[in-house]
Amino acid sequence: MSGRLVLLRHGQSFGNVERRLDTRPPGAALTPLGRDQARAFALGGSSRPTLLAHSVAIRACETAQVIATQVDVPPVELGGIHEVQVGALENRNDDDAVKEFNAIYERWHHGERQLALPGGESGDEVLDRYVPVLTELRMRYLDDDGWDGDIVVVSHGAAIRLVSAVLAGVDGGFVLDNPLDNAESVVLAPITDGRWSCVRWGTLTPPFYPEPETTPVQDAVSSGSDPMG
Repeated sequence: MSGRLVLLRHGQSFGNVERRLDTRPPGAALTPLGRDQARAFALGGSSRPTLLAHSVAIRACETAQVIATQVDVPPVELGGIHEVQVGALENRNDDDAVKEFNAIYERWHHGERQLALPGGESGDEVLDRYVPVLTELRMRYLDDDGWDGDIVVVSHGAAIRLVSAVLAGVDGGFVLDNPLDNAESVVLAPITDGRWSCVRWGTLTPPFYPEPETTPVQDAVSSGSDPMG
């Protein structure tokens, strides 16, 4: 097994700029900066995909299309890997909505994944649709001794962080302290017995330890940053 799974957050979208909880596909398109970010990822050389996939959301599709033009690998669409569905909070960008989303998301990372967002998904429901897609990619490609090269999957920040933490056993406190910027990735390497090892999180490498005395929910609200990273 020589390939890795690169879970790449899409480039900046207009929804990100507006700090909207934009989760229901097809969603917002990429900004010009988002296209530049996708191009920079493709040209950066950290991962040259043998397989390039993306979610059904427009921003993920457009990110993959930009990458594809640089690496000469045709993108394919996969179901099940779209963003966490926020239900009644969809398209809101007010502080109360961001705080409510982050409060439940934080509890998922502390083991309460059965909790659901209002009218939206629980953490368990996200995992139930997302993980089988990655398992299929692993079984079909990465577990093949003849496979060589990375699989780049263009997906979404909150979903990537949840799935990666569960699959690779990354500390929930670290995950909450370290959101992904647009066009940043989590890199998972397949190891024995169907398990995964996280070899890079954004710009960070193991070991992954949480920062002391942080308040992720309040920090996310007060910073005015994109809530879906």
